[in-house]
Amino acid sequence: MRKKMKWILLSISTLILIVIGYYSFSIIQFSSKIHHPTQDPTQTALNQEIGGPNGPAPTPYQPPVWEGKERVNILLLGGDGRESNDRGRSDTSLILSIDPSTKKVSLFSLLRDTYVKIPGRGMNKLNAAFSFGGPELSMKTIEEFTGLPIHYYFYVDMDSFITLVDAIDGVDLEVEKDLKYSDKADKPEYQIDLKKGFQHLNGNQALQYARFRHDALSDYSRTERQRKLLKVIGEKLQSTTSLLKLPSILDKIAPYMTTNMDLGDMLKLANLGYHIRANTIETVQLPPMDLLHEEKIDGSDVITTDEQQIKKYITDIFYETKETSTN
Repeated sequence: MRKKMKWILLSISTLILIVIGYYSFSIIQFSSKIHHPTQDPTQTALNQEIGGPNGPAPTPYQPPVWEGKERVNILLLGGDGRESNDRGRSDTSLILSIDPSTKKVSLFSLLRDTYVKIPGRGMNKLNAAFSFGGPELSMKTIEEFTGLPIHYYFYVDMDSFITLVDAIDGVDLEVEKDLKYSDKADKPEYQIDLKKGFQHLNGNQALQYARFRHDALSDYSRTERQRKLLKVIGEKLQSTTSLLKLPSILDKIAPYMTTNMDLGDMLKLANLGYHIRANTIETVQLPPMDLLHEEKIDGSDVITTDEQQIKKYITDIFYETKETSTN
C-alpha cells in the first residue's frame, strides 16, 4: 500500500512538473516573439526624424523601471492593421494602472481627439503621436499629459483582437442598441452590423462592437464600449477553461502584438494579475465629460482640457478623495 501510494505521488509530481514546464515554455516563446526593446534601430531612426533636419533629435524615451512594488502603468495601443505599409494613427489608447499593494486596478481610455502637446511635434491630436514616433512617442506624450509614469506598452492590431476573442470561444455581452456602419473602402469582414440585445459575440463581432463610433456620441460611447468589452474579455480569460487554453492562445496572438516588456516583467505581472479579478476593475474616460471642451482648431474638431486638472483627477481616483465618474 505504501509503495503504491509512493508511485501515485511520484506520478502526480511528474505530471505537475510537465504541466509547469509546458506553460513556462509557452510563456518564454510568447515573450521572445513579441518583445521589442525600447531603443531598437528603427525607433532610433524615428526619434531622429522627429528632431527634424535643422535641430537635434529629442532624447529617446526611457521608460521608468518597475521594481514590482510600486504602481505599474501599461499603455495599451490598438491599430486597425488594415494598411501594412502605413503606420497610421493609433485607433485606441488605454492605460491599465495596477497598484500591487491594494490590488486596485483602473482602466483609463483616452479620447483620441484630445488636443495635447506631442514632444518634438507641437500641439496635435493625441492619436497622432503614434504615427509620428510609434509606441515610444505615444508613451512619452501620454506620460506628460496624465502625469503617470508609463512603464510598458502593448500594441495590437485588429487581427490580434479577433484571434484572441475567437481563441477564448467568444464573449457574452449586452449590445445596447443596433450598430450598423458600412465603408466601401473596407473589406467585408470590417463592416459593422450588430443587433441590440444580449448575445454571444465571436471575434469579428466583438471588434465591430469595439470600433463603432458613428452616432451622436461618437468616440465617447466607443471608448465606453471598449472598456466594457475589455472587462468581459478579462473575466473570460480568468476562467478555468481559458487558462487551460493559455499556451494555444498565446501562440495564436503573438504574430499581431509587440511590447517592450521582457520575460521577467511578464512573469511579475502574471503573478500580480493572478490575484486580481477582472470584474473589480474601475473604468474611466479621459478627459471626463466635465473637464473637456469641444473646439475647432485649424479646421479640425478637437477636444481640449486642462492638463493640471486631468492630473489631479487621476490622483483623486487613486486616493479616493472624491466621487469619480466612469463616463
